[in-house]
Amino acid sequence: MTRLTAEFWVQAYLRRLSLYDIPAFVTAHGDDTAGAVLVKLNTLDGRATALVRQFDLMTGERKWDVLAQGGEAEVDASIAKQRGFDSDLWVIEVEDRAGRHLLDKDGLSG
Repeated sequence: MTRLTAEFWVQAYLRRLSLYDIPAFVTAHGDDTAGAVLVKLNTLDGRATALVRQFDLMTGERKWDVLAQGGEAEVDASIAKQRGFDSDLWVIEVEDRAGRHLLDKDGLSG
């Protein structure tokens, strides 16, 4: 199976969010071809969740897992730490009071 470039996936994700009127912004531009993607969900109440794609060894599938969750400052610190390990990392911030990120929808797992 052919994998999409990181830049293509990010642009498609941002477009899908816009169709649902969910604001989202690229806050860190990673490697266009093979950069990993991290999504920060900001619920605009001082809380946030950072989600990363992981490979599930049991199923062979890629899925989204919580990297950090809690106060926005703590989540931002966790994201900064990840950026320190991986300068090719994309970070997308999604702002939605209802907590929608659409990563659980078809077509966004891989």
